[in-house]
Amino acid sequence: MVRAIVGANWGDEGKGKITDMLAENSDIVIRFQGGANAGHTIINNYGKFALHLLPSGACHSHVLNVIGPGVALDIEALLSEIKTLTDRGVPAPKLLISDRAQVLMEYHVAFDCYEEERLGKASFGSTKSGIAPFYGDKYMKIGVQVCQMLDKEILRQRLTNAAKLKNAMLESLYHKPLLDVDALTEKYYALAKQIEPMVGDVAQYLHKAVKEGKRILLEGQLGTLRDPDHGIFPFTTSSSPLAGFGAVGAGLPVTAFEQVIAVTKAYSSCVGAGPFTTELFGDEAEELRKRGGDAGEYGAKTGRPRRVGWFDAVATRYGCMVQGATDCVMTNLDVLGYLDEIKVCVAYEIDGKEVRDFPVTPLLDKAKPVYVTLPGWKQDIRGLTNYADLPEKCRQYVEFIEKEIECPLTMLSNGPKREEIIYRKNA
Repeated sequence: MVRAIVGANWGDEGKGKITDMLAENSDIVIRFQGGANAGHTIINNYGKFALHLLPSGACHSHVLNVIGPGVALDIEALLSEIKTLTDRGVPAPKLLISDRAQVLMEYHVAFDCYEEERLGKASFGSTKSGIAPFYGDKYMKIGVQVCQMLDKEILRQRLTNAAKLKNAMLESLYHKPLLDVDALTEKYYALAKQIEPMVGDVAQYLHKAVKEGKRILLEGQLGTLRDPDHGIFPFTTSSSPLAGFGAVGAGLPVTAFEQVIAVTKAYSSCVGAGPFTTELFGDEAEELRKRGGDAGEYGAKTGRPRRVGWFDAVATRYGCMVQGATDCVMTNLDVLGYLDEIKVCVAYEIDGKEVRDFPVTPLLDKAKPVYVTLPGWKQDIRGLTNYADLPEKCRQYVEFIEKEIECPLTMLSNGPKREEIIYRKNA
């Protein structure tokens, strides 16, 4: 059985907890895209962890964690993350890294920073983790695969080819120091040798696992609205966080997928620039941000304050649709227990017309939210595990949103811990 857990919105929906939870009944957990530019926060018996590259099955000793060929592999970040776990008593995770994954180099991070600096106020709000330059190199065919790093001469040749273009840009556009191919070759060959025991043919392994009936869980980073084709372009990431890309980014047969679980919050949040129709400001935003989740609404990777707003049913319905979601999970439901009233955006007003379909970016820039106001439940719901025990107004909120997003809400998370979950239907 193959299941995918993906974000329905801007990312930061709480996917890490859900993956960590469902990993308990999985054999394999796979990261299929993105890099160390975002994080999944999980809380378990070992403590609280923000995972950036490791799949969220890393704290389960029985799980094989796979980094697929679609991932931007920052080897130094990965090794550091493994050490962070083991230093805190977590057994070293079982890990398989695709020999076809491409490696994020230190110069990708540098170019990311240089470009944001050059753009100034017109910047895209990058995490400056090197993701856009990495994927640019991948599609320009000047990137370096893990298998190529294990041969020093092939690595040197690949880096020499890349440096011709990079150094021209460093000299003429950014006015920064040039790349030293020899130093880069030595550094990344040494790093490749450190991960060599974990490297293998992921596609062959996963196709065999499917035939054997293994329970496979795919974990997407970010969410639908950050997809470069279907998201709020150009305020997107550089790889596809859609479940449909999971087959490519992991190396699985698309026919094996049985369930796509989209994750959304009980309100909206995002890190980064771009239109955000239901955004709140001032004291109202700060109060929600402060109460949001276990440590408030701050990015797991950057620590930046997340922008927050009311639940956007237009964006979430679109997010679930594009993901092909069979189920939806709502996180952070407990956070809203302090409110007298709660707004839900059910449509947008654009140029005087009411629309229910999520628009392209130029129209989204003009969109004004059309709200329905629901009563708050004014009660702490943490610790409840039976849906019938939730306050009636809380259940009304859940059922109203379920109808609006046109996707069954099968799980409700009412706290950051694994056990703080309510199952409405079999998930």
